[in-house]
Amino acid sequence: METLIVLGGALLFLVLLMASIAFHELGHLSFAKLFKVRTPQYMVGFGPTIKSWRRGETEYGIKWIPLGGYIRMIGMLPPRKDDPEGMLRNASTGRFQMLIDSAREGALEEVGPGDRDRVFYSKKWWQKLLIMFAGPAANLLLAVVFFAILIMGFGTMQATPVISSVAKCTIPAAEAYLPDGTPRECTEEEAARSTPAALAGLKPGDRFISFGGHRIEDYPQLQELIRDSANTTVPVVVERDGQRVTTGLDVTANRLPDLDDPERTVTVGFIGITPLTDRVQGGPGDVLSQMGDMTARTLEAFVNLPQKMVGVWHAAFSGDERDPEGPIGVVGASRLGGEILASENPGLEKITWFVGLLASLNFAVGMFNLIPLLPLDGGHIAGALWEGVKRGGARLLRRPDPGYVDVAKLLPLTYAMSLVLLVMGALLVYADLINPVRLM
Repeated sequence: METLIVLGGALLFLVLLMASIAFHELGHLSFAKLFKVRTPQYMVGFGPTIKSWRRGETEYGIKWIPLGGYIRMIGMLPPRKDDPEGMLRNASTGRFQMLIDSAREGALEEVGPGDRDRVFYSKKWWQKLLIMFAGPAANLLLAVVFFAILIMGFGTMQATPVISSVAKCTIPAAEAYLPDGTPRECTEEEAARSTPAALAGLKPGDRFISFGGHRIEDYPQLQELIRDSANTTVPVVVERDGQRVTTGLDVTANRLPDLDDPERTVTVGFIGITPLTDRVQGGPGDVLSQMGDMTARTLEAFVNLPQKMVGVWHAAFSGDERDPEGPIGVVGASRLGGEILASENPGLEKITWFVGLLASLNFAVGMFNLIPLLPLDGGHIAGALWEGVKRGGARLLRRPDPGYVDVAKLLPLTYAMSLVLLVMGALLVYADLINPVRLM
């Protein structure tokens, strides 16, 4: 039964992931049609076609290999500027030049007599930018929506200014746990030294209203006030059973790791409570903060991607432990989705983990496609921006319009990058099957 749940969950996640990819391609398609670029195909998946249908000039379809999708726009590669009609054949025998010209010819064969104003390369630079940016933007929009559902709808697990338990005695932080990781019990001598919270009569369930005259809004604020109050007596107001109770706390001192530098210890206030962890709903600001954190972590992950892929290689072929923070592919992500649904966590926890994984992957896909290298969307975006800079500069200097940027000249780099992406994708699929990232 557990295996069936994992398979069912993996299939569900794969379907939702492919729906996200379909939405990515729909972003491209919508703006392509808005700017009247002819788009013969809109496909989800690769390989042989399962089913397709035609609406107007566009064929829509689903293919067998669920590893991506694409739309086909005519005129993605422009003709040579000295051959605007594409009638000449290059006499050069250079390997790269022949490859570029061959690709140009293939692209121009699709251009019909009435399509001269409907080719991608002839559009204004900002139109090309919007067409190519719309795909990654669709994934980023989905990520924002999913994170908003998690943060503003379900809420996130956070420590609250409510007491879960009150420690009986004061134990130095360095001696709080046994070698096996379990909390150490109080000795008789330590039990004689009650914690400030116990001496003040604080109880589980008490909610802090104020601490030292400061109104308490959340636990991080309370934690900071406690840390800054070592060796002082502080008036405290808590809510207990609907009534407000005022008491005084003789805050003691303890040595704990510095929040900003865990390698260093500092003297901080200590009262001996454990906060209650509960779901706390956030606002739009929390969603924006989450997106900012995700952006920073994703950019760092991209910088470390070559090193991480070496780790994936060793995990796939040498049996090394798979890095849980490393890259995963469609297969691995779908498997994680299945394991989430098959886990023993409560239903709400499963849903939030599932949605969180889908949100993170959409964000990663959107950001990855913005890398300014062909054949990624970011490569075409960079080309459109460069075209805008060149044309704007020409207008300012009153020089002739330089025309479109010839992205075909970058085809050798594009093919090399495509090969790298193909190898990376194949390696991730293999590693996800042989040595997958697991939840536990």
